[in-house]
Amino acid sequence: MENMRSEDLAWKIRRHEVEMTNASGASHIGSVLSVADIVAVLYADILRYRKDEPDWDERDRVILSKGHAGASIYIALAECGFFGVDELSTYCQNGSRLSGHVSHYVPGVDMSTGSLGQGLSAGAGMALAAKLNQKDYRVFVILGDGECDEGSVWEAVLFANHFRLNNLVAIVDHNHMQSLDTCENTLELESLADKWASFGWNVQEINGNDHDQIRTALQQPGTKADRPTVIIANTVKGKGISFMENDVLWHYRFPHDGWEYEQAVTELHRVKPEGVTDIYTPNGIEEPAQPDEDAEIGTKHAMTEGYHPSFRQF
Repeated sequence: MENMRSEDLAWKIRRHEVEMTNASGASHIGSVLSVADIVAVLYADILRYRKDEPDWDERDRVILSKGHAGASIYIALAECGFFGVDELSTYCQNGSRLSGHVSHYVPGVDMSTGSLGQGLSAGAGMALAAKLNQKDYRVFVILGDGECDEGSVWEAVLFANHFRLNNLVAIVDHNHMQSLDTCENTLELESLADKWASFGWNVQEINGNDHDQIRTALQQPGTKADRPTVIIANTVKGKGISFMENDVLWHYRFPHDGWEYEQAVTELHRVKPEGVTDIYTPNGIEEPAQPDEDAEIGTKHAMTEGYHPSFRQF
């Protein structure tokens, strides 16, 4: 859909994701919810593309280096007309091209990803190719903060600065969590902005769930216009569904039938933008199931908090 507001697209990413993970039993809803606003602003307001010509040579390139959040890209592409929205129902099903990690077999996807630490290197190569071929497209690479543990990321950071790739924008989805714990408990990361700056990059640090801040950061090159740009986008893992927010449980867990699914849908309906249609539950859920006493709510699931018996459900 052309001329969609970024806020509308972000809501649809979250609503589709609840349905897709519930139906498939797939993981990574927390990661998709944290990056939804970034992806929505990119596709609604920033990127140059042609939905009917996905391989258009002058298009801006997007690499979701944190490929496990691939559903966010699939949803954005479907809602922007690259393929039918109804195909989203095949996500992670046998024979579907909508695999759990983002796949280049899908129209509009520039690179299959999922092995963390590789996307920025490819993006730097694309940006350098644009310079050599005198093309003016930009390359956007979305990384996870935990992904910045990978040494290959920092090789690409050095490379991009050396060649002054000011057509390259890295966006770090800094939700402060990875896999089974916080980033800081896994491998100390801060000060992340200072690290990128020390490698010569133009650094902007923003609220990555604020559409105005995302839009401004993506439109303006910053103080070092001749250098690559990194946007440290501070986000909330599980953003938009209260019992998923800031809880690593939802890196791998999916919303099960019952209160998890029904409460997630109900919370999203409370903030549904005017004029947006929910194709799954148009009127919401009239009497959503309530969490029971043993419901998985809280922030005590990090590895450093100790093993929790409910992990056996995975």
